[in-house]
Amino acid sequence: MAQAMRELGLSADIVLVSSARRTLQTLDALRPLEAGTLVEPMDQLYLAPWQTLLSVVRGVPETARSLMLIGHNPGLHEFALALMGAAGLATAGPDARRLAESYPTGALAEFSIASPWRLLEPGGGRLVRFLAPRDLPTTGEIPA
Repeated sequence: MAQAMRELGLSADIVLVSSARRTLQTLDALRPLEAGTLVEPMDQLYLAPWQTLLSVVRGVPETARSLMLIGHNPGLHEFALALMGAAGLATAGPDARRLAESYPTGALAEFSIASPWRLLEPGGGRLVRFLAPRDLPTTGEIPA
């Protein structure tokens, strides 16, 4: 997934990661991160419900253009669904339908958020792409 993220030009100003060993290992697999990326391990992300994840994201400084959240299911899956909202799911493309079905370990959901972090509400995100580990080709070429 790290190679796919680099090829897609994805980086984060801030990485909020659960302090659990497994999520920290996931973060290590994504290194090296861009210079200047702030990494913040957070105990409150451990097995957090989606409402807690939303609250944490609302606390991100407005100066951050991009955020990566590394956490646990089912909360992370439910948070992604909440970001899409009912309207997003109703008009879902193939990535959104796959995300609605499952959010496997190591998956990446990229969202575009139009509002400031502090004003983020359910339905406030637009799914840009969803990649599961099984989507990654062994050739190194990333699907568009």
